Amino acid sequence: MSEPRIRLRGLRKSFGEKRVLDGVDLEVAAGTSLVVIGGSGSGKSVLLKCVLGLIEPDAGTIEIDGVDILALDARARRAARAAIGMLFQNGALFDSLPVWENVAFGPLARRTLARRDARAFAARILASVGIADSVGTLYPSALSGGMQKRVALARAIAGEPAILFFDEPTTGLDPIVGAIIDQLVVDCVKRLGSTAIAITHDMASARRIGDRAAMLHHGRIVWDGPAARLFDSGNAIVDQFTHGRSEGPITMELRR
Repeated sequence: MSEPRIRLRGLRKSFGEKRVLDGVDLEVAAGTSLVVIGGSGSGKSVLLKCVLGLIEPDAGTIEIDGVDILALDARARRAARAAIGMLFQNGALFDSLPVWENVAFGPLARRTLARRDARAFAARILASVGIADSVGTLYPSALSGGMQKRVALARAIAGEPAILFFDEPTTGLDPIVGAIIDQLVVDCVKRLGSTAIAITHDMASARRIGDRAAMLHHGRIVWDGPAARLFDSGNAIVDQFTHGRSEGPITMELRR
């Protein structure tokens, strides 16, 4: 079997006395989409940020194409992570930049795109997510939540990344717009041939986006299987979470 595109082994991260990741083991095959589910504060975002290099894990390995990026020097780490595109939970668009410049920001910053070509480049990427060229001159504040998500998705795919991360892609959207964004995500991943990891609370979204799914609970992966089996996984923790039951092995922890 070929090496997985992404492999995490024994990933640990604590903040003070709070252990968020407690030995996460996870693999994602090349060209597939994995959805990570889990309760609020379960460490889903921390997991992505560790892979992105925004947070340094306390222990473990993060392999991309068989290479542990944590063992690389800073320059090599940046090069490895340049192959990752990210759709942030709230879009994280730059309010002071027009839409076209938001989309072209990455290639411009990496100097792989000349500024004279950036406007036309952004128009092409925007078209791929169903946005007219005329929107490129607007600022993010003039856009609806759904349009901002589309622009953020366009920015994430602008560099044709081999790996795509999606942090709660449907948060704050109504069910219809959420379904549209999910389909755009799926289409973009397939068109680019990318490997994708998405984190979400939205079970309908999880089944639309994911080939596989994994449940993060108390800092560890407690179930990993086909996304289509999320509602009949046979795992008591997953079943309680996906069906939204108040009773079961997941209990609400009191804040001390």
